[in-house]
Amino acid sequence: MNISKKVLTEFAQKADIQFNGNRPWDVQVHDERFYGRVFKGGSLALGESYMDGWWDVENLDQFAEKITQSNIHAGLIKTPFVHKVLSAFTNLQSKARAFEVGEKHYDIGNDLYKEMLDKRMVYTCALWEGVDNLDDAQEQKLDLICKKIGLKEGDHVLDIGCGFGGFAKHAAEKYGAKVTGITVSKEQKKIVENVTKGLPVEVILSDYRDFKGRFDHVVSIEMFEAVGVKNFRVFMEKVHSFLKDDGLFLLQTIGSNTSHIAGDAWIDRYIFPNGILPSLKQVGESVENLFVTEDVYNFGADYDPTLMAWFKNFDSSWDKLKGKYGERFYRMWKYYLLMCAGAFRSRNLQDWQFVFSKNGVPGGYKRM
Repeated sequence: MNISKKVLTEFAQKADIQFNGNRPWDVQVHDERFYGRVFKGGSLALGESYMDGWWDVENLDQFAEKITQSNIHAGLIKTPFVHKVLSAFTNLQSKARAFEVGEKHYDIGNDLYKEMLDKRMVYTCALWEGVDNLDDAQEQKLDLICKKIGLKEGDHVLDIGCGFGGFAKHAAEKYGAKVTGITVSKEQKKIVENVTKGLPVEVILSDYRDFKGRFDHVVSIEMFEAVGVKNFRVFMEKVHSFLKDDGLFLLQTIGSNTSHIAGDAWIDRYIFPNGILPSLKQVGESVENLFVTEDVYNFGADYDPTLMAWFKNFDSSWDKLKGKYGERFYRMWKYYLLMCAGAFRSRNLQDWQFVFSKNGVPGGYKRM
């Protein structure tokens, strides 16, 4: 047995994973070059070799859960030296790069997202408490956000990173609010404009750093992952300037249990360019002397059923999509959705909702 195969076998055993075993989470190796490639290239090579068909596993989500629960993934995460240096000495989330994630991720095809997501096309974690389907879970999450900021008729809300317009439409239709959304995705802008016709909703193609205005409330629902460590404080200062003195700011973000300056190499290259998940410490430092933290809520475990529902929709719709996207994309997207599901299931990743105020809510914030 060569050294790379020996080391990877020992790593896998710590997570109760076998190569060519017969359990749903065991890896089936189709190409012996797999061992050397992953030994040298870490998580990037693991994902790329899966995309290339060098290995398979019956249940990728269980495989990911085993890896992250055992913490062996820490030994696989080898950030390429160039990426590490760039992350340390340059601003990978500068204004010049702001639209890159829109072009490379959100603009790849509205048909894909229409098939994969719920009827509102909400591309963030759903709230599954007491419900059993994606549509209801997403509506419940959107309603919770509205309640948490005390939204009422006539309020003007800024939605930073407004996605496909799910929150904007819900807030306008159900609460009578006016919503301004900003996005770096041209395709998302088209969808928002279409689904909110006749409602008091405006969507603007803009980086948050170039935007100005004053609002009763501000929300940002899983856009913060694209902000970058070097810009966390700048982002919070901009939100502070947007928010009226008696308003509330709700931030929902995927989070990491540990602080990093660079993201996962495979995710960065194939899914979310220039992204980085914040830690609780990094979020706390970014709001110091700017905001009062009124509430912190972690519903990261709900991302597991959300991602599994997205994959089920994607997989069942693949016959409609495969002519445009191709087999390698299928394996890439499957790897992305199911590996993330397993990481949330093991509680290696989190999803937080923060509620911030400028000066503290008189008498204290009432948690929803």
